[in-house]
Amino acid sequence: MPRHHSHTPAADAEHDAPFLEDAKPSKTQLKKASHDLQALGEALLELPAHKLSAVPMPERLLDALKDLRRIKNFEGRRRQLQYVGKLMRDVDPAPLREAVAAQRLPSARETLALHQTEAWRDRLIASDAALTEWLDLHPGQDAQTLRNLIRNARKDSQQASQAQPHDGAPERKGRSYRELFQLIKTTLQAADAEAHGDDDTDDGHEPGHDDD
Repeated sequence: MPRHHSHTPAADAEHDAPFLEDAKPSKTQLKKASHDLQALGEALLELPAHKLSAVPMPERLLDALKDLRRIKNFEGRRRQLQYVGKLMRDVDPAPLREAVAAQRLPSARETLALHQTEAWRDRLIASDAALTEWLDLHPGQDAQTLRNLIRNARKDSQQASQAQPHDGAPERKGRSYRELFQLIKTTLQAADAEAHGDDDTDDGHEPGHDDD
């Protein structure tokens, strides 16, 4: 006859113990969560002051973020960031993440400007006729500087195409190629600001551009 084992409450508790232990966050998980909140707090500083104030959050957290923006000392900033992360433990992070995402998402105007810059760069490299058209549209442009950049960018583009590996990796363009992009971008920004009567141009660089 098979023997039936009785289940006592103590035995059941012992049996469920591993599951209870699994449900409790580990030190590594807690540390990661703390770092994530600190990173989110630092990302919130990307928002302009008026947008940061509009994000739903406790006044203490907002004041702590404003203090963090003002602190330049490395150690002081590190401690303040830890304090911000501590305050954020009791705050719903969803609206905060949404605010950061909205700030980082390029506007339709910025996206259009990027596409126009890329199109002009490709046209100027491909055709001398595009240079004449560009100078007609932007008579204040230094023609000699632009010609030199175009000539060097053409060399960069040709060398990149010849050196491109056959494994599908993207071409690595040279410095002149990136500088031509930046010159076009700056010129279009200035023209756009003049047309709209504002000065919301920025000093941003094309991703991957360096200044050395």
